Amino acid sequence: MRNASSDAKTHSGSPEANVESHSVSSARSSTLDDDRLLEEIGYVPSFKREFSNLATISFAFSIMGLCSSVATTFNTPLLTGGPASVTWCWILGACMCFTLGSSIAEIVSAFPTCGGLYTASAQLCPPRHRAIVGWIVGWLNLLGQIAGLSSTEFGLANMIWAAVVISKDGDYVVTQGMTVGLFAGLLVFNGILNCLATRQLAHITKSFVFVNLGTTILIIIVLLAMTPRSEMHAASYVFGSAGIVNQTGGWNSGLAFLFGLLSVQWTVQSFPPQDYDATAHISEEVKRAAYAAPSAIFIAVIGTGLLGWLLNIVMVLCSGPLENLPGPSGSAFLEIMALRIGKPGALFLWSFVCLTAFFVCQTSLQACSRMVYAFSRDHALPDRGYFGHVTSFTTTPLRAVWFTTIFSILPGLLDLASPIAANAIFALCAIALDTSYIIPIFLRRLYSRHPEVNFKPGPFYMGDGLLGWAANLTCICWTLFVCVIFCIPTELPVTSTNMNYASVITVGVIVLSGYVRDLSGLFSH
Repeated sequence: MRNASSDAKTHSGSPEANVESHSVSSARSSTLDDDRLLEEIGYVPSFKREFSNLATISFAFSIMGLCSSVATTFNTPLLTGGPASVTWCWILGACMCFTLGSSIAEIVSAFPTCGGLYTASAQLCPPRHRAIVGWIVGWLNLLGQIAGLSSTEFGLANMIWAAVVISKDGDYVVTQGMTVGLFAGLLVFNGILNCLATRQLAHITKSFVFVNLGTTILIIIVLLAMTPRSEMHAASYVFGSAGIVNQTGGWNSGLAFLFGLLSVQWTVQSFPPQDYDATAHISEEVKRAAYAAPSAIFIAVIGTGLLGWLLNIVMVLCSGPLENLPGPSGSAFLEIMALRIGKPGALFLWSFVCLTAFFVCQTSLQACSRMVYAFSRDHALPDRGYFGHVTSFTTTPLRAVWFTTIFSILPGLLDLASPIAANAIFALCAIALDTSYIIPIFLRRLYSRHPEVNFKPGPFYMGDGLLGWAANLTCICWTLFVCVIFCIPTELPVTSTNMNYASVITVGVIVLSGYVRDLSGLFSH
C-alpha cells in the first residue's frame, strides 16, 4: 500500500495516471481483504482471483442451467400431476428456494472458501464436534456433487440423442452403449476445458449467462409467436383444476400435484450439482468474494425462479394434447417445440438448450473439483493431500479436476451393467445436497450464543431479527418436507425398476460417515 500511495503522489499531475493508480490500488486492496479473511479462517491463499462480478454471476446462472434443466425435468410434473402442477409448483418451490438461497448466501458471505458449506459447518459448531460435522457434511456434499454432475452429463447425452431421434422422425434406436459412450466423451471434454487457467475460465464463463438467458427468452417468444391463439390452452388448464391430471397409477391427486415440486427443486436447488454453494467453491478465485459470491447466489435464484415460471407457463400454454406427450423422443419439452416451431426450428433452438446443459456440466465440474481440492487440503481424503495440489503452470488443481472427471464417469458406466443401480447413484444427488445445505443453517442458529463459536457475519447478513429467523426456519422446514417428496416413488405399483432409492443411499452415506473414527487429520491446519 505504501508503494501504491507513493506512485499516486509522484504522478499527481496526470489525471490518467491518478485513475489508473486508484484502480490498481483498489483492486490490490480488495485482494488483500479477501486473502486476509481467508487467513483468519485458517487457510493460505492458493488461487489467483480472476473471476469478476459478471463472471461470478454468469457462473451462478450457468450452474442452474435454466432452460436445459427445465427441459430435462419437465416430464416429471407434467406426466404425474398434470399441467397445473407444472405451473403452480414451480412458483411455490421457487419462493421457498429463495429463502434457502438467502440463508446460504449469508453463510457463504461469512465463510468464502472453496470448501463451501462443509467448512462453514465446522466453524459453526463447538470444536469438539467440528471434525465429525465437517466430515459428514463434506461427504454428503461431495458425493452429491459428483452424482449430480454425472446425472446432468447423462441427461445431456440423452438430450442430444433425443434430437437425433426427432431428426429421423422417430425411426432411430438409441442403445445404452451409445448413450454411455457420448456421456463419457462429454465428461472428458469438460475435464480438458477445466485444465485452463483461472483467467481463461473466467473469460469463457462470462458468456454463459447470455446464452442461458437468451435461449430461454428466445424459446418463450418463438413459441408464443408460432402457436395459433385458437390452439393455446385455456387458463383453467394452465392454472386451474382442469390442469390437474393424476397419472401416477395410484397415488392420490394431492400427492401427484406435489410431484411437480421435483422440477423446480432439481432446477433451482439440486439438479445442477453445485447450485447454491457453487460460487462458494470458486470463491477463492473470485474478487471481493464476500460480496460477489452471495450476490451471485441471490441474483441467480431470483432470476431463475421468475424466468423459469414464465417458461413453464408458456410451455404448458402451447403444449397441445397431453396424450401425445412425451412422444418418440421421450422429451415432452422437445416435442412441444417440434409441434409449434417445426422440426428444423426446434432442432436449432434445441442445440442451444444442449449448449446450456454443457455449460452446466462445465461449471459444475469446476466447482466440484475445487471441493475435492479443499477436502484433500483439509485431510478428509485418504490421499495424504495428493489432490490438494495446485499446478504452478495454471494455478488450478488439475489433479482434483481429473479425480472429479473420472469418478463422475463411473455411475454412467454402471448403467451398462444395471440401469437400476445407476439411477440409484444419480438419486443420491437430491437428498445428499439438500441435507448438506440445511445442516450449517441449523448449526448457525443452534450455537448462535455458544461461547466457543464465534460467527462473524459477512457483508450479506439478514440479522438476528424476524427476517433472518423466518428465512432460516422456513428453508429448513421446506427442505425437510421436500426431502420426503424426493423419497416417494412417483408411480404405483412400486417395482424394482421404479423404486426411489434416494433415501436409502443418503442414509447409508450418513451412517458410514458416522462410523469413521480416525478424524484427527481433518481441519488440522
